[in-house]
Amino acid sequence: MANLKEIRNRIGSVSSTMQITSAMKMVSAAKLKKAQDAITAMRPYADKLTELLQNLSATLDADSGSKYSEQREIKNVLLVAITSNRGLCGAFNSNIIKQANLVAERYDANVSVVAIGKKANDALSKNFEVISNQSAVYDELTFDNVAEIAEMLMEKFESKAVDKIEIIYNKFKNAATQEIMTEQFLPIEPLEGDTNTNLDYIFEPSKDSIVETLIPKSLKTQLFKAIRDSFASEHGARMTAMHKATDNATELRDQLKLTYNKARQAAITNEILEIVGGAEALNG
Repeated sequence: MANLKEIRNRIGSVSSTMQITSAMKMVSAAKLKKAQDAITAMRPYADKLTELLQNLSATLDADSGSKYSEQREIKNVLLVAITSNRGLCGAFNSNIIKQANLVAERYDANVSVVAIGKKANDALSKNFEVISNQSAVYDELTFDNVAEIAEMLMEKFESKAVDKIEIIYNKFKNAATQEIMTEQFLPIEPLEGDTNTNLDYIFEPSKDSIVETLIPKSLKTQLFKAIRDSFASEHGARMTAMHKATDNATELRDQLKLTYNKARQAAITNEILEIVGGAEALNG
């Protein structure tokens, strides 16, 4: 059995760790509320805009279709992997890295990566060419900053440097649950199913003008929503992970205290026995 000093040191170490994880949990909980409100407010707008974009794409003639709807032979694939810059959030980052590798295996083509998040850049750069590391976007997460990344992706597709772009991220469901999403960014996929309702649209001033403005805006919004989703998911995952870590530290500390008390009791008993034995020897 470990001596009393070693156990006391372990109790102190575990208690310090428990204070850190508890503080991190509270910080993540505070940040989660703001991030959750932001993505909850944005999601209906982004989903409706995407629906309009898909409906619009279905109405375009083949000869006048958008350059962002062009279907071509897939020779170069670009994966946009969205993770966090920091760890201590459970399987949040590793799930995205694992999914990126699985998606890459589906293609018999050259696969490159745009990393949004330091963890994605560090992990995926070992197996893929990371053509851009956008980890700094989290320093100031605004629509304008994300729009610059979206414009870079659109330029890659328009110039035919890549033939398909997919976004991989964690979709926020609640503080304890995130859903891994793989969404096609480019080329734009027309809405599946019956598209007769598209005939109800009246295009003003013209269909071409709407294509030039709505499609880029929708793509920027789609990427911004994905990053916002991932940002909220990160804080939810970290809060949950730190909550579990705090509970585990509390349990370990209680076990160590019990071990310490038993060891202390045994030491006191031994001292009493030694004193009694010494007294009996003197009397004898």
